[in-house]
Amino acid sequence: MANTYTQLFVHIVFSTKGREKILLNNYRDDLFKYMSGIINGKNQKSLAVNGVTDHVHLFLSIQPTITISDLVRDIKHSSTNFIKEKGFIKNKFNWQKGFGAFTYSKSQIDSVINYIMNQEEHHKQKTFEEEYIEFLNKFDIDYDEKYVFD
Repeated sequence: MANTYTQLFVHIVFSTKGREKILLNNYRDDLFKYMSGIINGKNQKSLAVNGVTDHVHLFLSIQPTITISDLVRDIKHSSTNFIKEKGFIKNKFNWQKGFGAFTYSKSQIDSVINYIMNQEEHHKQKTFEEEYIEFLNKFDIDYDEKYVFD
């Protein structure tokens, strides 16, 4: 083939270190817009960015010109600097080391976006830990519970 053609939709999830509940409402929208800008600035397409006090969900269309690990690393690094520069968090801030990445088909885009944009409501009934374990099970990912959370 002369060209590369792809259609890759990825849902990425990661939390604050220790799942500290420090992503507050008064700056979360600015943080999520910034993260979306990082994604788009890397020539990927941000479809939804949202979360609650202890974690973030990103949904994007990704091109094969970048690895998911490199993109997540860049998002975490740049957003950490953004948080520090803006003074959103007075104490030391870090994201957890790892992340989850789950793929979806084009027909599932609307339901994934809806799920991500309704995080506040969703987490009135379920913790991040419960949600994340459900994702791992739903996608049949092998894991050892000792190493899922730091």
